Amino acid sequence: MEELGYDTLLISDHLVEVLAPLPALVAVAEATTRLRVGTFVLNNDLRHPVVLAREAATVDLLSEGRLELGLGAGHMRSEYEEAGIAFDDDAIRVQRLREAVLIVRGLLSGERVSFEGRHYRVSGHLGHPPPVQRPHPPLLVGGHGRGTLTLAATQADIVGFAGIRHRAGGTEVDISGFRPEAVAQRVELVRAAAGPRLDRLELNALVQAVVTDDDARAAAEKLRQTAPVIAALSVDDILECPFILVGSTDELVDELVRRRQALGISYYVVFAPAMEAMAPVVQRLRGS
Repeated sequence: MEELGYDTLLISDHLVEVLAPLPALVAVAEATTRLRVGTFVLNNDLRHPVVLAREAATVDLLSEGRLELGLGAGHMRSEYEEAGIAFDDDAIRVQRLREAVLIVRGLLSGERVSFEGRHYRVSGHLGHPPPVQRPHPPLLVGGHGRGTLTLAATQADIVGFAGIRHRAGGTEVDISGFRPEAVAQRVELVRAAAGPRLDRLELNALVQAVVTDDDARAAAEKLRQTAPVIAALSVDDILECPFILVGSTDELVDELVRRRQALGISYYVVFAPAMEAMAPVVQRLRGS
């Protein structure tokens, strides 16, 4: 991955047959030289923020300052039920995430934190070890709901746009947020909430599908026919969507530059199966 030109390797956080993210990131950092490592995203409800801050600082230390810490509110009810954790409604999970972000950011910034909220209480705790990065490792908050994106805009360094809304405990997927007008609305929500912080924020999009093809419209139509969830989108929706990348290398390079100018999105995340296909695009855009 490092030799393909990518900047960061991110690991998700689910109670399924995948590696636990934080120890896996240490192994990745040990095997690479410049690659940044991160979580995309940790389920806040699986860890107390004081413990998480300690573990994150340790990863940043062991990776020589290459950690990017991504946090989210969690969405898969099945994981909660298997672990015996109460699955609260969206508003409560986001409220708990907000409290955790404040605590984690304070501890990673070297503050002695005292905090009393609805969900967490911390009494004069000073985190250890101190992370390498100052003022703290970059903090990403990702999601789609208004509450999560507002939290990201006001408290994080990186805003992660998912585009997808998970319903019924993660068993139903709503991609109406993929349509151009919905993307523009979410970006404007973040811009308004961020205020003077906007210039310091990086905007991130999670890409669900990559198709490199010289005939972009035909490829988009084929994608509609083979991916049931995407079938609700028009070809034009797909070609305008930052969460789906379709086209030749030249077209994708031009489109990503255009989207950066129009939406401010400069940080794209692709899944492992798309790494090879996207590598020429990454190499063309690297450093630009």
